[in-house]
Amino acid sequence: MLPTQLLLSMFCFFAMHGETSCFSTGSQGVISNLSSIRRCQRHGPSRIFSMPDDDYPSDYDADDLQPPTKTVAVDIDEDDAAIRDELKRELILLASVTNRGMCASTEESNLVVDLVTQLEALNPTADPASNSQGDWELCYSSTQSFRSSPFFLAVRSFFGDENKSMAENAFDIHDRATTASRVGKVRQIIDESNSELVSEYELSVGLMPGLPIRVKGTVVTSAELRVIAPETWELKVKGTRVKGSNVPFFDQFLDDNAVELPVGDFYQTVSGSVPIAVLKTFYVDEALRITRDVDDNFFVFTRA
Repeated sequence: MLPTQLLLSMFCFFAMHGETSCFSTGSQGVISNLSSIRRCQRHGPSRIFSMPDDDYPSDYDADDLQPPTKTVAVDIDEDDAAIRDELKRELILLASVTNRGMCASTEESNLVVDLVTQLEALNPTADPASNSQGDWELCYSSTQSFRSSPFFLAVRSFFGDENKSMAENAFDIHDRATTASRVGKVRQIIDESNSELVSEYELSVGLMPGLPIRVKGTVVTSAELRVIAPETWELKVKGTRVKGSNVPFFDQFLDDNAVELPVGDFYQTVSGSVPIAVLKTFYVDEALRITRDVDDNFFVFTRA
């Protein structure tokens, strides 16, 4: 396929992603209950932190100091299990009433940030990046949910930090242009060997305003995965395809022919390399995972 055709195909795929409009319900019960679990912020000798040993001079300008690098913590106190369970219940409740964060008020968003931060400090699993295998379903996102896909993670990485604003503007424009679409399940599947991550993004898109006809399908994106630190993955996008379309004959054609857009090859052809996206997991247990991207947006997943 020619590079121009690949570019057009990628643009079409970009346009398929979107969010749904929604409304938020109250969360006063969560607000009132949060004060009862503040005690989990305490730090004692039962916690192990992998923190860098930075020696700062006694005389310095605070503006010259770089913010400390966030690293994974491991909580080995069995008594903290009850606190984790309470925090997770509050987090999942907020995720439910805010439609995965898309309808969260400022107050609700701040509560979720507080809960996520506390859970990360109580992470019970050593080397979470190496212990996140299995099927996971997105229940909360602090940014647009489509950004959990390796396709959009690669787009962000391609722009780099120097052009971050351009990437953010592109994501915002795309988000506004696709507000009429409905998002179903958003999943990540990590294989047992920690070598591949597969993203599945269910969509339902209206053909024309006012008509009760919607095209449905699941956008599947695969990426090469590499564990490089206790909490860190490197991802290289490989390809994207659509499955489960409700368009007659088209779905059978896609399934029979395994039509896939070679996104990784496109990047290799255009720029000489495939962008490396970084994800960091600071909390994982048997039921819940919290992963952050390069911009510190976080995605909360539950076992599918």
